[in-house]
Amino acid sequence: MDFTADSLLSRAAHELSPRADELIHDVEQCLRHEVPELWDEPDIAQMTRENVAEHVVALLFGIEHDIEPRRIDPPAADAERARRLAQRGKPVTAMLRAFRLAQGLVLDRLLEELPRLTSDAEPINAATRKLIALATEYMDRISETGVLAFQDERDRRVQWRLSVVNEASVRVGTTLDIARTAQELADLATEHFADAVTVDLLETPSGDEPPAKGTLVVRRVAQQSVTDGYPETTNPEAIYGESSVAPQQVHRYPDGSPPARALVTGRPSRHHLGPSASMLLVPLCARGTTLGVAQFFRHHKPGAYGDEELLLAQEIAARAAVAIDNARRYTHARATALALQRSLLPRGTPVQSAVEVACRYLPAAAQLGVGGDWYDVIPLSGARVALVVGDVVGHGIHAAATMGRLRTAVRTLADIDLPPDELLTHLDDVVIRLSAEVSAQTDTESAGDIGATCLYTVYDPVAGRCTLARAGHVLPVVMTRDGIADILELPAGPPLGLGGLPFEAAEIDLPEGSLLALYTDGLIEACDHDIEAGLTLLRQALAQPVPSLEAACDTVLEALLPADRPHDDVALLLARTHTLGDRQVATWDVGADPAEVARARASVSQQLTTWGLEELDFTTELVVSELVTNAIRYGRPPIQLRLIHDRTLMCEVADAGSTTPHLRRARVFDEGGRGLFLVAQLTEHWGTRHARRGKTVWAECALGAPELFSDAAALEVEGIPGVV
Repeated sequence: MDFTADSLLSRAAHELSPRADELIHDVEQCLRHEVPELWDEPDIAQMTRENVAEHVVALLFGIEHDIEPRRIDPPAADAERARRLAQRGKPVTAMLRAFRLAQGLVLDRLLEELPRLTSDAEPINAATRKLIALATEYMDRISETGVLAFQDERDRRVQWRLSVVNEASVRVGTTLDIARTAQELADLATEHFADAVTVDLLETPSGDEPPAKGTLVVRRVAQQSVTDGYPETTNPEAIYGESSVAPQQVHRYPDGSPPARALVTGRPSRHHLGPSASMLLVPLCARGTTLGVAQFFRHHKPGAYGDEELLLAQEIAARAAVAIDNARRYTHARATALALQRSLLPRGTPVQSAVEVACRYLPAAAQLGVGGDWYDVIPLSGARVALVVGDVVGHGIHAAATMGRLRTAVRTLADIDLPPDELLTHLDDVVIRLSAEVSAQTDTESAGDIGATCLYTVYDPVAGRCTLARAGHVLPVVMTRDGIADILELPAGPPLGLGGLPFEAAEIDLPEGSLLALYTDGLIEACDHDIEAGLTLLRQALAQPVPSLEAACDTVLEALLPADRPHDDVALLLARTHTLGDRQVATWDVGADPAEVARARASVSQQLTTWGLEELDFTTELVVSELVTNAIRYGRPPIQLRLIHDRTLMCEVADAGSTTPHLRRARVFDEGGRGLFLVAQLTEHWGTRHARRGKTVWAECALGAPELFSDAAALEVEGIPGVV
């Protein structure tokens, strides 16, 4: 039988078609060996088998029916399969190599059929040339179509990945909260490429320090699933047969498990969990430290995870890890600053009778850091009390440290009983010196001027009078028993640290039961209202009836501050005044005559009997004798003696002189110098305070029967020179 090249090829294809399944099997075996990346995933392997079968059948059909290569219809899903390869991260070279290998096997089988059909070499040679040309043209055509579809999908996937990474840079790490940052990562991933996400962070003792090496105890800080809301799939692990972990629960990964290996090695990995389920494990690493691990599950979205999804997960996890590390470092620094500041603030208010106090301190919002607001309650001599509120400019640990130094300075100056205006003058000098020290430092974090404001108040319960001075601070508010709250107009003073300008004090009489409110500007300043509106809200809040001062503090804060955190630090000090009446205070004028000392002792003894303090008679008479004698000998008239019966018994002797008595150790042959030494030994405290005119020497005796002279050590008389 005579064959042409076309008829010979058609007959060869016809003879081979019944054995197409065998040919397809041979092609599959070849591709499994030569292109294994197309067979390592079940769905890709199934797609490759279908592609091989359809191409072999289409090519044999076209050759058998003498169809031109450009008219042979490739499989309808050919372009879609190329896109799937791009989606799964397979290289385009694998697809092209598979085409060429399959082409070679089909050509070999067809060429083997030609000698069986004819022994004429001429048609065989012609058919061979035509077959090679036809197969090459067909392969070029489907390769070009596949490459175009692959590249188009590849470009689209790259753009999609870049858009997801860009979105991650905007959405992940919006705050300095660790849990919220982890949740933002989980939310973003479930929206784009995951069906469920869990984020576990290595557990540390304080929660904000770097995890120790070798630690595999983790805390579930975030999780998200596309099936949330369905009870049977609330926990992502339950989908895959693993034990469920509740949010914020601490758990441990078994040694050798994939998450444990990821935490130990710091390397990401892909895992197939079933026919339609896969998982990505990506450790969260930042600045050379592994912070935890993120798990991305897929069971609803089509296709298992590929290398491209793993790369995407690594990119967004790296951004999240840096944000989490920043949040961890910030949390640690903020906790340190808060601990420092709270340690510098009063842990409790001292016991005293002048005022009933309630106080609050609220740090600013997290993004601003801790500030330098403070308050203080300082007992003074004469049953008086000093109320202080101040504000250091700026935020951070340096502001907190400066606040501590200023609070210590205020307490030191208050201890020597300086008037409010003089105290602020000395405090201004302290701030100027601190600012000069800081400016001389080369540390850029602490360099810069120091500024502060302060309001210093002294309340005298005996006179019912309050003396106030301010240094650039907001005005206090006072509410009397009639329920009307007014702003106290005080002389303006410059902020601390300017220097060269005077401070002035003002005195006001406060009836018993008056409420005095001292605060910092963070209480009345807000984004939604100005200072005047804040002062109005403050007066209204103070006028509301409340059962206690603590409740009044809560009412004020609720009325003026946002629900979450204030925009600036807030210090609030409320004080309700009390007075000491005639039944607790006794006063005598003393003449400048030594004979008055005996009369003073007699008056004191009689008053102590009236108060029921006979056990203090001997001690008090001795103290009064020494203080009155010194006033007569070294002071100037007029001289006044005053006893105050409060939590202690206070003895005060005032005169018009300015000479300050000093405690000293008398020598053996000295005739004087032992009086104040005895006063210091017999009383709890003693001191001197100066006024505009004259001074007052005071001493406090504890209530109760003193154990005097029970032995030599009680009074340390052996250590007093000249006493036998």
